Amino acid sequence: MTFLAPAAGRIYVDCTLGLGGHTEEILKRSSPNGKVIGFEWDQQALAFAAKRLARFSDRVSFVHRNFATLQDSLAELGIDKVDGLLLDVGLSSLQIDKSGRGFSFKGSESLDMRMDLRRLETAADILNEAGQDALADIFYYYGEERQARRIAAAVVAERKKKRIESTDHLVAVIEKAVPKRFHPKKIHVATKVFQGLRIAVNKELENLEKVLGTGADVLKTGGRFCAIAFHSLEDRMFKRAFQKDTRLRVITKRPVTPGEAERRTNRRARSAKLRVAEREGEKR
Repeated sequence: MTFLAPAAGRIYVDCTLGLGGHTEEILKRSSPNGKVIGFEWDQQALAFAAKRLARFSDRVSFVHRNFATLQDSLAELGIDKVDGLLLDVGLSSLQIDKSGRGFSFKGSESLDMRMDLRRLETAADILNEAGQDALADIFYYYGEERQARRIAAAVVAERKKKRIESTDHLVAVIEKAVPKRFHPKKIHVATKVFQGLRIAVNKELENLEKVLGTGADVLKTGGRFCAIAFHSLEDRMFKRAFQKDTRLRVITKRPVTPGEAERRTNRRARSAKLRVAEREGEKR
């Protein structure tokens, strides 16, 4: 909020509405007439956020689309430029804990992983139909999993016996495939594979490329672009995009990370990195 600096009479875009926490704070700080357009492609999260933000109904608009459509969607709303953009690409607690779509490897859920249920391909479809090399690439490049080829081979061998359709089934395959000496100490052995699958199902990196390419186009001079990443792939994309776009001035030379107190009260924030850039005036 300090970097975004919400103020009355201005328009902001929350590209990842989620449960509405960021939007709620922006609306409070931009009282009495600041506005927010919230993008969210998860219908379950959108319904929750709409209920939470009902008291701001005249100041908030919801767009049930991915942020990749940012520029076109704003044009449809008759908006050319906005005063600030916020992009938080982490999963919401609702998706992890209560969606039942297999984002978490704890328990047993269907391997769905679609953030937008209007999409057709699920994580189970990819696991059971993609070639071994394609699976290894997903685990390695999207999940940054060093045991990618070993795990991919195990998945292919297992699916010949039985289709892999649940989270606990996939976890069992991963745990058996990776020798104990290669199990990470700080995270679960399945963490990176689940990350890679989720990114592949939702085409997350492709969508990020699109919004990073059009973000500066919709910002007014002096408008801020605040982007929060939860793993190195996204953070590198934010860093490169902000440095490369000559219309943007990087505000945070290094990413802002949560302090010890925040990490204690919100463990899921421990890996968050915030980068901020500001739209400069037109060069003459």
